[in-house]
Amino acid sequence: MRRLIVGILAGLAAFGTARSTAAPSTPTVASVHLEGPFELHSRVYPGTVRRYWVYVPGDYDPNRPPNLLLFQDGQRAVNPGGSLRLPAILDDLIRRHAIPSTLGVFVTPGHRAARYPDTLGMDNPDHRVEEYDSLSDDYSRLTLQELLPAVARRWRFASDPRRRAIGGTSSGAIASWTVAWRHPEAFGNVVSFIGSYTSIGLRLGPDGSPLAYGGDTYPGLIRKSAIRPLRIFLQDGRSDLDNEHGNWFLANQQMLKALEWANAHADAERRPGPRYDIDHVWTEGGHSDADGGAILPQVLRWIWRDQAASR
Repeated sequence: MRRLIVGILAGLAAFGTARSTAAPSTPTVASVHLEGPFELHSRVYPGTVRRYWVYVPGDYDPNRPPNLLLFQDGQRAVNPGGSLRLPAILDDLIRRHAIPSTLGVFVTPGHRAARYPDTLGMDNPDHRVEEYDSLSDDYSRLTLQELLPAVARRWRFASDPRRRAIGGTSSGAIASWTVAWRHPEAFGNVVSFIGSYTSIGLRLGPDGSPLAYGGDTYPGLIRKSAIRPLRIFLQDGRSDLDNEHGNWFLANQQMLKALEWANAHADAERRPGPRYDIDHVWTEGGHSDADGGAILPQVLRWIWRDQAASR
């Protein structure tokens, strides 16, 4: 793990913390096989529509289903001029046999409309908070019962949770964590950049009592719940947000401490069963995808470090 952090910090020094720049070997967008956008109307969230794109690896073989990477805020994940550029990064890593063959799915939050507006661009759809920042199982049901079956009608992908990763930035990170936390049988890996483990989802009743809790509840839940068989990578910047919802950098540190404590407590009591596989990087940046985008190749290598890449 320490070697990864050294490599990532070196990478950040090279890329700079303000933005990420494509490496010379990164393929152009024209060479990447990206399908979509497709529209998905939800039964879990009636009256909403979302878009998704599918990156199909060049070595895709339906008889050998690839790994799966599902990433939130898909409009930014696939943006060729953005910080993440996930299709190009996947294409480069797979082409160089740095990670196993991987199908990428990039999904936007829902929007209240009959069809997804073409005018949104990189802006957030208007149903993002209700989906991403809720601790309920609703977004997991959309993901597992609606989105993935829609993708599976055209492309096969691995069913083993160890070969599936879910990730995102900001509220997309906490949405990804919620899906994996509730359904480790479906996703065994989480990529969390600038995660919003804060009180965005907190709703108060007229008397001030909580009607729904926010993501700042997770550190306590982690400490008091059974350990899930999850591999988690956390990144946040020391200059992240500090507002009425909470302090993002402190919230991410609390998540790390809770995961580490759960492991140490289980070890001290000699409990059998899984342990959280955790690594993290704290950078100097703010609430931006830039630092996460700069380290994405190293993070994906770490996530699937014990799986052989196809040749």
